[in-house]
Amino acid sequence: MHKQFLPPVETALWDKQKKEHNIPALWELMVEPLHEELWRRQTFDLMDELNPGQQLLLSYDYLRTQVMQGGFIQLIQNGYVGLLPDMPQLLEDAGAPEMALVIDDALKVYVLNKEILSQKTTVEEFALLYNELKEFEGIDDRFAQYNDATVKAIVENALEYPETFVTLV
Repeated sequence: MHKQFLPPVETALWDKQKKEHNIPALWELMVEPLHEELWRRQTFDLMDELNPGQQLLLSYDYLRTQVMQGGFIQLIQNGYVGLLPDMPQLLEDAGAPEMALVIDDALKVYVLNKEILSQKTTVEEFALLYNELKEFEGIDDRFAQYNDATVKAIVENALEYPETFVTLV
């Protein structure tokens, strides 16, 4: 059995945010230590020490940062497409079926355009991808539409099973 990484979180702070149902604050309480540990290690080997819920939390945080800034094209061009294949099932399990469909659709468009999307690009060529791959526009819009509900579903799952996301101290 692998060692599981469960970041410590102050019980009083967790309970306060839970009582206030402060979804953004709870999200940050869980995801920030994961980013810090990744930064400390300078390797994604940490993923092997995370359970599926934590993997979804961290992967989805990377995903939403990329997609909300530059869409799925940016996510793919920045090398994060590897986060997508397991995500639809994890999202289904977390109670976010709409976002699972969005990710599945993004994967389908990626597969159909893998050759174009896998090429190294200049800044100018990267910008042109948005004109060439209009299929992503609707998917990006749907992502934005379901993002808040997805974050809420992941956090509510964590509230139900906090011991699988953090160690309350």
